[in-house]
Amino acid sequence: MLIKENLLKIKSTLPENVTLVAVSKTKPISDLMEAYDAGQRIFGENKIQEMTEKWEAMPKDIQWHMIGHVQSNKVKFMAEYVSLIHGVDSLKLLEEINKQAQKHNRVIDCLLQMYIADEETKFGLDENELQEILTQVQQEKLTNIRIVGLMGMATFTKELNQIKEEFLYLKSIFDKLQLQPKTEKLQPKTLSMGMSGDYQLAIECGSTMVRIGSSIFGGRK
Repeated sequence: MLIKENLLKIKSTLPENVTLVAVSKTKPISDLMEAYDAGQRIFGENKIQEMTEKWEAMPKDIQWHMIGHVQSNKVKFMAEYVSLIHGVDSLKLLEEINKQAQKHNRVIDCLLQMYIADEETKFGLDENELQEILTQVQQEKLTNIRIVGLMGMATFTKELNQIKEEFLYLKSIFDKLQLQPKTEKLQPKTLSMGMSGDYQLAIECGSTMVRIGSSIFGGRK
């Protein structure tokens, strides 16, 4: 019952406008079902094969979010069912998502990943690359993807001021994005930032979607 208690405790602290993604990577289906029975319907995975196995086995009213780095050649395995892809960091990947979504007659929602951390291991776009992608998306016939916002991961550090600066920087980019004319392919409403260790700070900085795993399911063995 600990998962249910953790989940309900976290949900009670979230503002109404903030969506909780329960990060369930490496966790068994029994753990996910405990969260499901407690009302959770959005789960985040970082490996497409594992996510697909869970999708096949679990109730079909679940929204599955791909939160890990995505390789273009793996998109086809999740195109049938994935609800939101968090880490889109290239036009090539967007084009592949569009191509695979077409095969299933779907429009797949995507978040563009921005590089905001002081770490070379993180993926993401800078502001110029973001603008180039947005321009290309409007010019190309990408009718089966929809960019619904941005995602970013802060530096892994205990320096809260640094994390806050990075979150506020991402929020400023998001604010500019929201000023752009809305189209069928661009409807920015989601700012995904914040995980178990920093989600409350992320919400203070304007996050509308948080990805929380260990605080719900416990640490990974």
